[in-house]
Amino acid sequence: MSTTTRELNAEIFGRETTFEYSEHWIGYALVSMRVVMGWVLLQGGLTKLVTYLNADPSDNWTAAGFLANAIPEGNPFTAAFTAMAGSPLVDILVMWGLTLTGLGLILGALVRWNAFWGAVMMMMFWAASLTGGLMQGLPVAHGWVVDDHLVYAALLFGLGAVGAGRILGVDAYLEQTEFVKNNRVLRLILG
Repeated sequence: MSTTTRELNAEIFGRETTFEYSEHWIGYALVSMRVVMGWVLLQGGLTKLVTYLNADPSDNWTAAGFLANAIPEGNPFTAAFTAMAGSPLVDILVMWGLTLTGLGLILGALVRWNAFWGAVMMMMFWAASLTGGLMQGLPVAHGWVVDDHLVYAALLFGLGAVGAGRILGVDAYLEQTEFVKNNRVLRLILG
């Protein structure tokens, strides 16, 4: 026998409780979170992409300097990040990943796909910011465990979970096409 939230609230608080909300304002909140998070990622990607593509190769952005020199002392993944330093594939994945993920979120296109990969990037950035391991309490620069990257990853998870691209986004249109309706995989990555 399953217990509903309402029944559980009645059992805990001795009375039935309800939660009133406006779907209209929740929609606006989700769109604003999607667009703002998309802008953060797009801006980060474009600034790297513009310097990488300019005519002066000595000015090109690369992750190598950060990966080889800026990983905090005591980071449990230092060896892995150092091994990635200088890889053109890492540079391309970071630049284009941030740019395309940000653009997709702003447009509300393939939001679940973009939110997933955006969260993966944020978890990688979070792992690079650790100043110690599990036995030290997973410290980051200004506290333990939680920093901006983890907040971004949680926000992206939420946007993907609710299918935020269906609200004033391209995904709302795409989901109405016969091609998507007949393709289960596409239905899963839209939203």
